[in-house]
Parts: sequence; structure tokens; C-alpha cells
Amino acid sequence: MITFKNVDFSYVKKAPLLTNLDLRVAPGHIHGLLGKNGEGKSTLLKLISGLIFPQKGEIEVMGFTPKKRKPEMLREIFFLPEELPVFSLKIADFQKAYAPFYPNFSAEQFNKTLKEFEIPSKDLKLNKLSFGQKKKVFVAFGLATNTKIMLMDEPTNGLDIPSKGQFRRMVASVTDETRCIIISTHQVRDLDSLIDSIIIMDGHEIVFNEPIDVITEKLLFKVYDKNEKDASVIYSEDDLRGFYQVRENLNHEESKLDIELLFNSVNTNKKKIKEIFTQKTK
Repeated sequence: MITFKNVDFSYVKKAPLLTNLDLRVAPGHIHGLLGKNGEGKSTLLKLISGLIFPQKGEIEVMGFTPKKRKPEMLREIFFLPEELPVFSLKIADFQKAYAPFYPNFSAEQFNKTLKEFEIPSKDLKLNKLSFGQKKKVFVAFGLATNTKIMLMDEPTNGLDIPSKGQFRRMVASVTDETRCIIISTHQVRDLDSLIDSIIIMDGHEIVFNEPIDVITEKLLFKVYDKNEKDASVIYSEDDLRGFYQVRENLNHEESKLDIELLFNSVNTNKKKIKEIFTQKTK
């Protein structure tokens, strides 16, 4: 559904942000896009949506070239930026102005999601809402567009704890085999039970891109009483409850993915991780 081939991008000529970046993203998944600040995660989402253009390489989204900004492509992409746009419109007027751009927009779904998010009226002006309330409105609108691709940059920032749970349930409810959802986030605990595929950026490139079932097949996430070290250990950190370790899953044990541990493992031991995931499953 989304393919990057040898893509270069920079905001300043002498300071490249992305170099020879390759990426393939399949539909039917909720992809978590992870990386430190400044790695280019937001830039990647903007390149997919055609808001900015690469200096080199090819990007294909649903068979389209994003920089051509074809209406047939744009109507199937919704992008929720981290910094929300400022509108003085009422929620109802915002819907009236922007819903027609999305042929699969559902007013019923929008109303239902606003109600679940406890937004009391569509007569409220967007610029009078708190940041958290405004985030809820844009998330609700994005879900109601029913686009094939949904891109979200830090969507849980500004949401309270109950709203984060509602967000997870609502996103999970709209996922199917034809849709692709990419969520860029630092709040991995907020999305731990939602994401089913992990993309990690490091050094301004994609260093990891795997579905969770493959990750837990090849890696073991466990807590140990002692800091046991052997050749299978990839990453270890201590906690009051013990030693949290990521190991190569040599004995095909079952474990639950810990996204933070995975991220730290990739960032500290990329070479070993790459070796494990390029090996053929026995």
C-alpha cells in the first residue's frame, strides 16, 4: 500500500534528514512508528500524504505518486498532525466544510464518536476548546472519514486516561484488511494493546519493520530475579521487580511484547537484531 525506494529529503540542503530510505507498509495493520526526537517521523507522514516532496527516490501510495496530489489519492488519506490547525469554526460548520472531501465520511459515526468522547455539542467553536477536547474532535472526524490510510502524529497527547482507552477501542473497531493506520508516538504505553506492527527509525533511516507475531516468535521478553547473561541476551535493564531482558527466542517460548524494551534493544544492538530477523524461521 505504501512504498519508499531510496528516498532522500532535507529541509536544509546541507543537513539531510532522510537518506536512501526504504520502507514497505502493508494494509490490514495498525503500525506504530517509533523513534527519538528529530529522526524524521513526522516528515515521513507528511511525505506519505503529499504535503512535502522528496528530493530523490520514489514514493508510491495506493498506486499514486503523492507529490502529484491526485484527488483520488487525497480523498483516501487522513492526516492528523501533532500541532492541530486553528479554526474559529463551530464543529458543525467544520464538518460541513471538510466532510465533502471524503466520499466515505459517516456523519452518524462522527456524532457517535463525539458522544463517546463527551463532546456535548457541535455548536462549540474549535478555537474555544481545550487542547484535549480539540484533539478528540479531530480524532473523531478522522475516524469518520473511513479513509484507506490514516496517519496520526502523537494522537494521545492531550487525552486524559479514560479518553486514551476510548481512543484505543475506537481505532481498533475501524481496522480491517483494506485499511492502513500509522501512528507516530512516544507514548508507547498508551498504544501497547493496539499496535500490531512496529516500525523503528534510528539514524534517520528505517532500522526495523516487523509485525508483532514475528517479533514475539524471534524474541523473548521476560523478567528474571538475577541478571543472567548468556549469548542469547540482547538487552537488559534492572528494575525494582527484577531484570527485564530481551533474548533471542531459541526455545520458541511464548511472551508478551514490551515495546519499550524492543525499542531500547534495537537502538543499542541493531546489528544483532538485524541478524535475528534476517534469519529464516526454522
